[in-house]
Amino acid sequence: MIYGLAYSDFFFFNSLMSPNPRQTLLLETVKQHGSASIEFLAEKFNVTLQTVRRDVQRLSEAGLLARFHGGVRMPSSTTENIAYRQRQALTADGKARIAQAVAQHVPNGCSLIMNIGTTMEAIAHALMQHKELRVITNNLNVAAILSGNPHCEVIVTGGVVRGVDRGIVGEATVDFIRQFKVDIGLIGISGIEDDGTLRDYDYREVKVARAIIEHSREVWLAADHTKFNRPAMVKLAPMADIDRVFTDQAPTPSFVDMMDHAGVECIVAPQED
Repeated sequence: MIYGLAYSDFFFFNSLMSPNPRQTLLLETVKQHGSASIEFLAEKFNVTLQTVRRDVQRLSEAGLLARFHGGVRMPSSTTENIAYRQRQALTADGKARIAQAVAQHVPNGCSLIMNIGTTMEAIAHALMQHKELRVITNNLNVAAILSGNPHCEVIVTGGVVRGVDRGIVGEATVDFIRQFKVDIGLIGISGIEDDGTLRDYDYREVKVARAIIEHSREVWLAADHTKFNRPAMVKLAPMADIDRVFTDQAPTPSFVDMMDHAGVECIVAPQED
């Protein structure tokens, strides 16, 4: 490893350009945060905006970063998600703040369905002090966490367990969820397009999420800022199917307008003191 880069990444990086230490650290910073604004990077490395733009240009030409208006992020694939362990670490602080915001809005004595994802696991930790909850989940990690809350009844769906993240998918999972109608369906997502389309990578996971939407009185989406404008292959639902969006940073004005038009309440988790 070189500053957190795999050797193969560094070899490719070095074959296309001669990196300086700042550029290598810049890449590592973006990896840690998932995305970053040009202004943030300029301030962090105490250089001009022009210098950062030049570094970003060279890194993007090497295929190691993807640019968007005003910032930069790790390259995204429309067909494959980031590895589970990487997702656990990616924007961990933001996910923790989202989890606390969600927990503050979940009343005691309600029923929930929670699906697959590292944000759902953070929410499970935040619900450990709640009482009289009944939680249905296709996420064995969520089940294991909430089983430690003596005031929470956990129901695990049937289906096929994915070894990589302990998520449960398949037709049996969908059929199981269709037996219920819960107060709140809590879902995560891999990407949100600028027109509000929610997208994911695994069509089996999407079928489960659609069933959750159909069998919940309210649907809450938990998505950190890196999910906005992130591409993914499989369409899940339009934004109009969601009642509340919880995120860690204020979305761009265009996304705010889109959610307002769809009648969706957007809740931005406050920064920690």
